[in-house]
Amino acid sequence: MTAAQPESPAVDAFPAALRSAIQASGLSLDRIQYRLRARGVSISVTALSYWQSGRRRPERAESLAALGHLEDVLSVPTGSLIALLGPPRPRGRVNRESSRLTVEALWGSNSEPVSHLLRRIDFTTDSALVKLSQHDRMEIAANRGEKSIAVRQVLRAERDGADRALMVYDLELPGRPFPEVTPGDNCRIGRVAHDPAAGMMAAEIMLDQPLNRGETAVVDYALHHPGPPYSRGDDSYCRKFNTPVREFVVELRFDPRMLPAYLEQCVMDADDQITNRKKIEVTPDGKAHAVALDFGPGILCVRWEWPD
Repeated sequence: MTAAQPESPAVDAFPAALRSAIQASGLSLDRIQYRLRARGVSISVTALSYWQSGRRRPERAESLAALGHLEDVLSVPTGSLIALLGPPRPRGRVNRESSRLTVEALWGSNSEPVSHLLRRIDFTTDSALVKLSQHDRMEIAANRGEKSIAVRQVLRAERDGADRALMVYDLELPGRPFPEVTPGDNCRIGRVAHDPAAGMMAAEIMLDQPLNRGETAVVDYALHHPGPPYSRGDDSYCRKFNTPVREFVVELRFDPRMLPAYLEQCVMDADDQITNRKKIEVTPDGKAHAVALDFGPGILCVRWEWPD
């Protein structure tokens, strides 16, 4: 406890100074992202939001370089924000033998609230299940809010007795109402834990029957956001995989009356830094999708921008 105390002022000072600078600039996070992109710097709106809230902070070399450009965009003295950063936080490691990422490695500096949530549920057999396939479908309403996310997973047991999978969901913007998790085929919902301050929740996806080693199951569940009106997120959808998955498909359904101006698929690290990106086309009736084969461990996202 004593050793951690001197770090607090620096950690608290950075998000406070960044929030103040953003407010003084009069720029929205979308406009800040646009101006950074014009400089050749790729930073997600999510990352900017996390930085100013204190949920995460720039630590990687790419993030620190981007912070210098951010200071210019916000018209604050060069080095004034960087100087407020405390020492780097400990980072997780990849378990190479099992190709499984630790919670710390997958969630980065946001791993602490996840760890607290996991203490409130039972996910002991989640590590015994391998995702062979994952198919997500997200619906976005005409008011740009998130309506629902339907999930289908093909799971295979690596040892006898596997009876539950883990679901962790991040609202991205704390303060939004939590969605309701409902079961579909071959499963039921067990315990659900919420962390309103962090905007995160975790749930047990209970299989109808425990699996023996080598057996497979197809499970469906969904997250339904309250509405209308539906609350708007950070205009992205990310799926985190702590083990490799053979196939990941994410479908997006936009209301034809409100189509995004730009949509892309990208791979991110735990601190929301993009490693590669690809533009996605949206049909006139609002349909789009992204596919990743033999992906992970890692984070795959789709992000969109609305017309002004």
